[in-house]
Amino acid sequence: MQKEDVDRWLRGYVDAWRTYDPKRIAALFSADVSYRYHPYDEPLCGRDAVVASWLGQEGEQAGASTRDEPGTYDACYRTIAIDGDIAVAIGVTRYRPAPDAPSNRVFDNCFVMRFDATGRCQEFTEWFIERPELQAAPT
Repeated sequence: MQKEDVDRWLRGYVDAWRTYDPKRIAALFSADVSYRYHPYDEPLCGRDAVVASWLGQEGEQAGASTRDEPGTYDACYRTIAIDGDIAVAIGVTRYRPAPDAPSNRVFDNCFVMRFDATGRCQEFTEWFIERPELQAAPT
């Protein structure tokens, strides 16, 4: 994997999240993906389980977020390290109480991903932390 490949994948990730299109979500992940919302979670196993979880059609994964309302969130992530088929990305996710409202919750994110030979994510683990309220204002 090259930085450009991972950055393109990350843009696809945000696009899939914005649309909640099952085909776009599925296209990101290998059939046998291992997906963790937190590093200590038991992984969701398989593309179908990940798609179902994103769409809220599966039993709740511990700590997984619920489906977000359109226009109430945005995110930007970028690749910071690559070692063979493993990539690390960081970014910021911002949430608003309503589509035209200012951000009221901001999270700093770190993703660790392993990709297969076709560029699909085979392992995905997310770390995130919410910024203190005082720092949550939009920039």
